[in-house]
Amino acid sequence: MNVKVAGRVRFDPPDFFHPAVSPAADVPVTRLLVGGKWQPAASGETFDVHSPVDGSVIARAAKASREDVEAAIAAAYDTREGFRRLPAAARLEICEHAAQIVEQHRETLVDAIVADLGKTPEQAASEVEATRERLGLVREEVRKIFGEYLPGDWIPDTTGKSAVVLREPVGTVAAFGPFNYPLFLAASKIIPAVAAGNTVVAKAPSDAPIPLVLFGRIMEETGLPPGVLNVVTGRGGEIGDTLASHPGVSMISFTGSSAVGRSIVEKTGPKPLHLELGGNAAAIVLSDADLDLAAQKSVLGAFKNAGQRCDAVSRVLVEEGVYQAYVERALTEARRWPVGDPRAEGTKVGPLVSAKAAARVNALVEDAVAKGARLLVGGKVDNAYHEPTVLVDVPLEADIMWEETFGPVLPIASVRDLDAALELANRSRYGLDSAVFTSDLESAWRAARALECGQVTINDAPAHGVGHFPFGGRKPDSGIGREGLGYSIDECTVLKTVVLST
Repeated sequence: MNVKVAGRVRFDPPDFFHPAVSPAADVPVTRLLVGGKWQPAASGETFDVHSPVDGSVIARAAKASREDVEAAIAAAYDTREGFRRLPAAARLEICEHAAQIVEQHRETLVDAIVADLGKTPEQAASEVEATRERLGLVREEVRKIFGEYLPGDWIPDTTGKSAVVLREPVGTVAAFGPFNYPLFLAASKIIPAVAAGNTVVAKAPSDAPIPLVLFGRIMEETGLPPGVLNVVTGRGGEIGDTLASHPGVSMISFTGSSAVGRSIVEKTGPKPLHLELGGNAAAIVLSDADLDLAAQKSVLGAFKNAGQRCDAVSRVLVEEGVYQAYVERALTEARRWPVGDPRAEGTKVGPLVSAKAAARVNALVEDAVAKGARLLVGGKVDNAYHEPTVLVDVPLEADIMWEETFGPVLPIASVRDLDAALELANRSRYGLDSAVFTSDLESAWRAARALECGQVTINDAPAHGVGHFPFGGRKPDSGIGREGLGYSIDECTVLKTVVLST
C-alpha cells in the first residue's frame, strides 16, 4: 500500500483564536490557559504537533511543566467559591452562548480535527456538530442537580425531623480527554462540570492538542469567569501525575487507555473518579439475523474513525449455520471503505493517530495470521495508514480476540450457538459495549441480560453519540461511572444532607 497525499497539511486559525494560538513564521504556536490568561509554558518550551496525514509539523504546543499545572490548579481552586455562587441560569447561558460560537467557527474546528487527527471532513464535522448539540442540551444535564425533601416520620428514630438532600459541585475537576475525539470528549467533560458549578483544569491529549485549545478560547469568549476553565498541554507523565495526585483537585474525569486509567487510580487517593477506559466489543450474529444488516453495521462499527473508538466492534462471533453467508457479505462491505488522504473525495478511512499506532495494529493482525487466521481483505500498513482489514477463522489464541484493537480490523470467528457466543463475549477482561444481531426478541433479551458490559445494542453497531443514553464500563479495564446527558452531572456533584428538627 502506498498512500498518496495531496499537498502538505497546514493549520491557520483565524484572528478570533489568536490569543490561544499565536501566528508564527512557520507554524502557529498554542498557549496555555491559566487563570484567564493565555500564556506560554513557564519554561518557554514547546513540542511539535504532527499531522498523521503526512507527518508534517502543523503547530507547536506549549509544553507545560509541574509549575504550570500547579498554577492552573491554584487558579481553579481560588475561583471555585465565587463560581459556585453564580446563578445556575447564568451558567446555562454560558453554555448556550458557547454553542453559538462553535457554530460560527465550525469550519475552523473541522479543519483542526482533520489536520490534527486525520479524520475525514465528514467525520470531523460530525464531531463538531455533536459538541454543539451537547452544549445546546445542557438544560437536560442540569435536571440532575435538583435535590429532594425527605420527611422523617416514616422511621421512629427520625420522627420530628426532616431532611433536605442537596446536590453541590464537587469542587475542581481534572479533565483528561482522549485523542480520538479531541474536541467532543474533552467538551463532554467540561460542560457538565461547569454546568454543575465546578471549576476545571483540562489536559489536552498530546497527540491531538489543538481542538481543546480552540474550545478553551470559545469558552473564554462566553464570559466564563477567569480561572473557571484552565487548559494545559504537554506530554502525559509529569503533568498528568501532578493533576491526578494534587490535593487541590477534587475529582478526576478521564477517558483513555486501561493502562493509564489503572495508573491514575494508584495516584489519586480517595477522591471521586470517572474513568472511561478500553473496550473489546463483541458483535454476536445469530442464525435468524438479517445478514445484510449485520454485515453493514458490524463493518461500520469496526472501520468508522479508522477503528479508533472505545465502542468499536472488536470481534464478530457468528453462529455456524450462517457463518459463510455472513463472511461473504462482510467482505463486500469492507471493500466499500477506501483508505487514503482524508481530504480526498471518497476516502472513508484516514490515518491512525501515528505510525506507531498503525504498527501496533498491524502486529495484532500478523499475530492472528501466524496463529491460523485467514487474511481476506487489507492487512497492509504505510506509516500511519492501515488498510481496512478482514480476518476470518480467527482462533481464540490470537491476541486480537482479547485486546482493544483501536484500528480498522474486523476479526470474525464461528461459534456453535448463542450460549457459546455469550461465554466468549464475557470472557473478555473488558465490559464496555456489545452488539447482538437477531430477529428473535427472546434471544435479544436473553443476550442483553447475560452480557457483562455497560451497553448492549440490538441490531446495530455500538455508538455512544452525543450521550442521550448513559454509557460506561462494567469491568475494571473498561472503567467506572457513567457519562451521558444528565448522568454526567452525577459524576460532578456530591450529596449533602441537611437535617432539620421540626
